[in-house]
Parts: sequence; C-alpha cells; structure tokens
Amino acid sequence: MAISEHDEAQQPADATPEEEAPAKGRPPKTFRDVLADRRTITWIRRAAIGVVIAVIVSAIINARIGITVGVLYVLWDAFRRGRRPTSSVAAWQKSSAVERKTEKQLKSLERNGYRVLHARAVPLDDEGVSDGRIDHLVIGPSGVYAIDSEKWDSRLPIRTGSHLKLYHGPFDKKDRLDEARWEAEQASKTLSGQVGFDVPVQPSVAIYGPSIPWKVMRVRDVDVYSGTHARRYLRRRPTILTEADVQRIYAAAENSLPPKYPEDS
Repeated sequence: MAISEHDEAQQPADATPEEEAPAKGRPPKTFRDVLADRRTITWIRRAAIGVVIAVIVSAIINARIGITVGVLYVLWDAFRRGRRPTSSVAAWQKSSAVERKTEKQLKSLERNGYRVLHARAVPLDDEGVSDGRIDHLVIGPSGVYAIDSEKWDSRLPIRTGSHLKLYHGPFDKKDRLDEARWEAEQASKTLSGQVGFDVPVQPSVAIYGPSIPWKVMRVRDVDVYSGTHARRYLRRRPTILTEADVQRIYAAAENSLPPKYPEDS
C-alpha cells in the first residue's frame, strides 16, 4: 500500500508533486447542507446581532451611526473568531495542539477524494472503553493511514538505526512506535471485518518540534516524518482504491471506530 522507505528517502528534495486530480462523483451541496454548515450558522448569528445593535444605536443616536456600529461589530467578531484556533475536536482547540496543525493539512486533501476521521478510539473492550487513539484516520485513493501527531522537544535531535530504532536525544521511542503500529493493526482488523475484504492500515508518526533529517523513514514498520510534511506524505502515493472503496471503508470506520471524545461527535 505504501512505498518503501528507500523509495521515499531517495526522492529529490525538489521533486514536483503529482498533479492533483479533482474529486469525482461528489454530489454538490444542497441548500439544506449550506444552512446546516457551522460557518453559515455562525454568520447568521453574527449578522443578527449586528442588526440588533444597529437598531438600538439608531434609536438612541441616529441611523447612520447605528448602521456603522452594526457593521463594525460584524467585522470585529469575524476578525476575533478568525484568530481563534479551530478544530473539529474540542480537545485540540488550543494554540499548542499539534493535532490541529495536522488536521488543517489533511482538510485540503478532501478535494482529491480523501476522507478523514479525527481522534478515533481503538479497540473497544467489553465495556465499550478504549485505551488507544488514532489522531487522524485517513482513507483515500492511495489507501488507509493511521497518523499520530507528536510534539517532541526541539532541543533534542532525532536519529534512527537500521530502520529498527528511533531515538529522540537519549530516549528510545520503541514503545511509541509499537503503540502506533498496534493501533493501526486494530483498525485494520476492525475495518476488514466490516467491509469483507482486507484493509491494510499504514501507521505513521508526524513529529513536530525537532528537525527531521529525512523525508520519510520507515522504522519498525511505522512511517516517521516531519509533521509539516503530513500532506506531502499522502500526495505522492499511487492509487490503489476506487472511490466506492473509499466511501465504503469510510462508512465502516465512522460506525466501528467511535470518537475518543464523545462530546465531539
């Protein structure tokens, strides 16, 4: 499903990404979809408040000043909210959340036929509880990926040995890689059982903080790369899934891998 670490590592730094193909067969948004969109609701609420302010100020002073104050409120509120960190996962709505940075990169791939689920729990025990979490489950033409976003100390270097060891300064990150691989294996088993055919899930770790001296390196079967290259990591892959496959796997994942934070569902 994924190209080998040797192929990825040998790509020239100035390689040009393959031209992105537009998504096919996706139905256009309906008027109801637009009204249900969170951004539309925010603008309607903002405009309503602006109108109320304009009416009140117009009654107290005059219409010109009232309209001006109402418009200024709308502009100020749009600017204020635009500066806030945004994420579909409430737990990631903070400036230091690296998961939010990866989420933003992955969103731009939706027009190329990729679907993404964030903060999904794997697997469930008998009581419906899970200790595992896949930060970003990506399903697209090139396959299925479990991406974990990590914030590591930028003062400590990253190094690897024989594709079996990953060190952050003096710290061996074997446990973290094994955890990422285990989460992907659990997701693969769950999805394969749901759709009736084998669904490999490639684990990867997107690291923010320290400089990564390679593009993509596969260590203990886990792809490791700089968090800022998450989108590039996915864009250069060959197509192996049809649009129907993508939709089927996405629906299965949405049903069988629940949100880690139920309040975000």
